Amino acid sequence: MNSRENKTAVGRWFSLLLALLVLPLFVCAQSQKPESKKPEPKPAAPHAAPQHTAPPRPSAPPTNPPRGNEPRGGEARGNTAHGNATHSNEVRGPEAHANATHGNEVRSGQPQINTPRGNEVRGADSRGNEVRGPESHANATHGNEVRSGQPQINAPRGNEVRGAESRVNAPRGNEVRGGESRGTMVRSGRSVNRPDGSVYHFNDRGARTSVRTRTGAEAHFNSRGHLTSIRAHDITINRGVHGERRFETRRADGARLVGYGRDHGYIERGYVRGGRPYIRRTYYYGGRRYAYAYRGAYWHGVAYYGYVPRYYYGRAFYGWAYNPWPAPIVWGWGWGAAPWYGYYGAYFAPAPVYASPSLWLADYLIAANLQAAYEARAAANANAQAAAAAESAAADSEPDDQPVADNNGPVTLTPEVKQAIADEVRAQIEAEKQEATNPNPQPASSDQIPAALDPAHRTFVVSTVLNPEMADGTECSLSPGDVLTRIQDAPDANQNVTVLVSSSQSGDCASGAQVPVAVQDLQDMQNDFRAKIDEGLNQMAENQGKNGMPGGPAAARRASPDGQVQADANVADDLKAQQDAARQAEQDVKQASSGDGSGGND
Repeated sequence: MNSRENKTAVGRWFSLLLALLVLPLFVCAQSQKPESKKPEPKPAAPHAAPQHTAPPRPSAPPTNPPRGNEPRGGEARGNTAHGNATHSNEVRGPEAHANATHGNEVRSGQPQINTPRGNEVRGADSRGNEVRGPESHANATHGNEVRSGQPQINAPRGNEVRGAESRVNAPRGNEVRGGESRGTMVRSGRSVNRPDGSVYHFNDRGARTSVRTRTGAEAHFNSRGHLTSIRAHDITINRGVHGERRFETRRADGARLVGYGRDHGYIERGYVRGGRPYIRRTYYYGGRRYAYAYRGAYWHGVAYYGYVPRYYYGRAFYGWAYNPWPAPIVWGWGWGAAPWYGYYGAYFAPAPVYASPSLWLADYLIAANLQAAYEARAAANANAQAAAAAESAAADSEPDDQPVADNNGPVTLTPEVKQAIADEVRAQIEAEKQEATNPNPQPASSDQIPAALDPAHRTFVVSTVLNPEMADGTECSLSPGDVLTRIQDAPDANQNVTVLVSSSQSGDCASGAQVPVAVQDLQDMQNDFRAKIDEGLNQMAENQGKNGMPGGPAAARRASPDGQVQADANVADDLKAQQDAARQAEQDVKQASSGDGSGGND
């Protein structure tokens, strides 16, 4: 038994020794064999670096590929995973893509962030419902296209925003382009070429928004199809729904001519005084000529001109006009039989009593605006009727002597809105008192914010007819006496700011609407506001202690040297020539707009 165990142990040791001797020889022999040549791996294609130019367009670009189909494009591809794909769509690109929701494709050369509700966001191709561009796009909502060379932020509700500069908060379906002066423009809808050479433009609802005549004049319409504005060569015509007209011409000599009908308007010319730019406006009203001066200043490279009073008053008189009266007064304005007062009776009524001069002045300037608008409207209608008679043609299909009803009924100017105007009056009285104390203006080189953009001044009373463009491409009217509240401080690239319509007359832009208005137009409203306050202060000074007006300190009126200017002797002839040019422009548009535009070629 022991001998058998010994033999077994010897055998095991012998086997182990043999394995130790043979294994190194086998390894050495294998290492000396020639290796089989392995194929060299192909170099990986480099990732395309993100650039600020659009990638090449694919030959057959897909749109919203369904369920697991791989979209193709000009972007470089890297690390495309096959498997575990959610919602059967692919998200890819050389940069990060975040939060692409609701089963659509996101592709771009820069980060795409928070693109909700089933739309495609991409950087190369041009299709509907897309957001694209060489810079980041954030929060592009509701299936619209935003395209620009700068960041696009919060472009809501339904259309295209594009331009060479950044656009922030372009509201409610407007297109913003950097190279155009119209501001917010809508490029949706269709165009119709007519046999006479004119072109009709329609919005998505089929409403006619504009007509371009064969001579190049462009007419715009409101939501009810009524003509609101004409731009023809060097003249612009704005038509209010109540029959008002405003004609503006910029002449080759640099003068600007603004007319409101026969024997109403002004001519504006520039001059320099004490090294500062000024403009002089000569007004022609009912056969009377008078002139105001406006001092220029620059804000962010844009020139604005502010009203310069013709006269200043004593500090005590300004204090009397600023503070409440000892007791409320009843004032008889004497307007009861005036045609303008009856016409605007549904919109404006003077206060039964006045507790302060600022409320009295608020009613004074509102009434002055409405009275001037009524007389300008009558003059414009007289011109239109005379032209129609001379041409042996029928008058407009929309009679100019009748107000055009719109979708909002009569609206009364509320006490709350009047109080906002009265607060603005007090602010202007205080500012003028400070000017009277130190009338020397700041140096022209300093950057001075205009009153139209001053955060301390937000309430504006419309002094002339305007037609801002709305989101659907049509225009609405603002008439003298409407009240606006500026809700945006910084103008856009077209020098427009958004205003809230605080109060409006029947047929005008609806109260509560937000519309774009040019800063220069707001500055004109502010200048007219100040001029009418000065007229009202003069009336108060003349009526102190009379007709129920409380007595007060002496007015101590003195001339303001910078506000003294000579009236232009040729203003009446210039306004007449402008009327002739406006009549021809309106006739061209009338002929081109006579059809409904249904004919022609799309």
